[in-house]
Amino acid sequence: MRAERVTGAVAYHGEGPVWSPRWGGLRWVDMLAGDVLTLSDDGTVARRHVGDVAAALRPRRGGGAVLAVERGFALEDADGGLTVLDPVWTDDAVRMNEGGCDPDGRFWCGSMAYDQAPGAGTVYRLDPDLSVRVAFSDVTISNGLEWCPDGSRAYFSDTATHRVDLFDYDTDDGLTGRRPFVTFADDGNPDGLTVDAEGGVWVALYGAGAVHRYDRDGKLDAVIDVPTPHVTACTLGGPRLDQLFVTTSREGLDGVDDPLAGSLFRVEAGVRGLPVREFAG
Repeated sequence: MRAERVTGAVAYHGEGPVWSPRWGGLRWVDMLAGDVLTLSDDGTVARRHVGDVAAALRPRRGGGAVLAVERGFALEDADGGLTVLDPVWTDDAVRMNEGGCDPDGRFWCGSMAYDQAPGAGTVYRLDPDLSVRVAFSDVTISNGLEWCPDGSRAYFSDTATHRVDLFDYDTDDGLTGRRPFVTFADDGNPDGLTVDAEGGVWVALYGAGAVHRYDRDGKLDAVIDVPTPHVTACTLGGPRLDQLFVTTSREGLDGVDDPLAGSLFRVEAGVRGLPVREFAG
């Protein structure tokens, strides 16, 4: 299957697409510009600046959104007001990168060093009372944290390990029992991912111009071709949650003639996605 272009090259580093009827459809981020992008019904794209970095976002149960910004978190109210919470760290060499909500309404997000220094990143958890705790550390490029349909397992990719890993999950213990789910060759770079209603895991492969779907046993069963190499993330959306939206990036392509890099793409997935999990704070 081949993904079709939905927008022009609207992002420098497009990431983190999320579909939610609460905010009327698809949002994603132009991460290093610090902007949240919204796809309108007519195909136009609205842009809102939220900080130096806009790393990830999820809807809030009461309306608005929770966001990961450069060194921590921010809250968008239902009326659009934005409150940036106190920074989680002070080192300006490290930024947030990717995250998602667990079945209990807590927002998890992982960091990375701007220079991709090995082990400089940490995965944090923002609870509904707005307290923050360290979940695990020694991460290089934190990506793709999503839960399976029944919430008992979660998938995570530290891109530098060339693996997608699997965790067990429960409310009290959080993420435990980390082990490999899919291992790629040394040139395979798993980036963002999403999970469908059948438990299939869709993985964006940065540098490969593709999204792969793996069944719950880790067997490859579908490949989506994307006509630009830096594929960053994906999500299932649309009215029936059966369209796969794919974000891409121009980062690292300076001097390369690629007018598609930074565009949003879409393909009919043949399966339905899960309703997005929301932040309870």
